[in-house]
Amino acid sequence: MRYSHYADGGWIGMLLLLIFVLVLVGGLITVSVILLRRFARPSESHDQAIRILNERFARGEIDKDEFEARRAALRT
Repeated sequence: MRYSHYADGGWIGMLLLLIFVLVLVGGLITVSVILLRRFARPSESHDQAIRILNERFARGEIDKDEFEARRAALRT
């Protein structure tokens, strides 16, 4: 009596199942990493943009009106 219909494939079926599971897990991990990187970057680039804007204002490269307009644009 056979215990499971999965045993019909023998060792080739088990190897294919193992490869499928590894590809599936690898794909899920890859998608997770890509999504985490995509959502982590905007805050870092936003902080850097504000820092550069503050430096330009401090050096006198832009006036107060331009500084406030650009800062307001970055907030949205």
